[in-house]
Amino acid sequence: MPTPVPLPTPPKPPAAYPSEREGRALVAGFLPPGVKDRDGWSGDIFTAFSTLRIPPTPDNICAVIAVIEQESTFQADPVVPGLSQIVQKEIDTRRERLHLPRLLVDAALLKTSPDGRSYKARIDALRTEKQMNDLFDDMISELPNGRSLLGGYNPVRTGGPMQVSVAFAEEQVTEKAYPYPRRGSVRSEVFTRRGGIYFGTAILLDYPAPYSKLLYRFADFNAGRYSSRNAAFQAAVARISGLPLALDGDLLRYTGGVPASEPSTTLTALQRIASRLGLSGAEISRDLRLEKTARFAQTALYTRVFALAEGAAGGHFPREAMPQIDLKSPKIQRKLTTGWFAERVDWRHRTCLGRDRSALP
Repeated sequence: MPTPVPLPTPPKPPAAYPSEREGRALVAGFLPPGVKDRDGWSGDIFTAFSTLRIPPTPDNICAVIAVIEQESTFQADPVVPGLSQIVQKEIDTRRERLHLPRLLVDAALLKTSPDGRSYKARIDALRTEKQMNDLFDDMISELPNGRSLLGGYNPVRTGGPMQVSVAFAEEQVTEKAYPYPRRGSVRSEVFTRRGGIYFGTAILLDYPAPYSKLLYRFADFNAGRYSSRNAAFQAAVARISGLPLALDGDLLRYTGGVPASEPSTTLTALQRIASRLGLSGAEISRDLRLEKTARFAQTALYTRVFALAEGAAGGHFPREAMPQIDLKSPKIQRKLTTGWFAERVDWRHRTCLGRDRSALP
């Protein structure tokens, strides 16, 4: 009798998604020592994963933990030095722009606010971004000339334990269900631990990005989705056009989130090599408008640019690059870059993965 051919081993079925109890325990094992309310943090992190159906792998769990640690050191509403000066400077800037007398504005700030204190007292006592957000909401709605002075403008654009963009959170809830009963506006949810973690996990992990390292997701978290892919695209355009380009990951100019009529330097460089690409100006602009999506990597523009770049380089041309961006914010007191941020988070990620979980509570 011939020796029977062994049947191929069937692939293992995918592991079942862990239960709430198992998930919390899994996340808790990776939290840094000294984190207070470990069950609360691990529960909010796992809820974000389970709602978004993101695999709770060590890499993914540690990615979220690393960003939280970098952005807030596990404080749900982190203290920011100098907030009172930031607010006063913004009020003075806008007062001067509107040519309002200083005495008029100073008198308005002495009025009693909804929490019983004067607006001036609340400004002087500011310590966290949530307090700052609440203050601006009250000033805009309650102060005489508040709406004209501030124009509906609230300078707090990011917040919470992962420093999530309020604009992203407001867009996210239109696409996917928010897992918690809302206690106010989407903006107010960003400043809670649960909301900040949910929105932060979404912007960090809930999009397809075929990077070779998580380092580039961390850069995207800071600079915007697909910034690392787009910076590599800019490097390829610079190589074949001969024009120097800032590798900032923004392929178009934007005004109020909408592509501006003024061409970007990347678009200008592409228009100069349009004949080599075999694309019209309209086709180039059409494909560039997909720069914030995964679909951009499937466009004729993307494919042809890298084909020409690899021909010029005589080999593979990288599809990922660190965006070259200086970080600017009233909260930042020293020169920082997206590269610095990504490297710091990447170091924290490696530390998390190497943590001795058996020694943790």
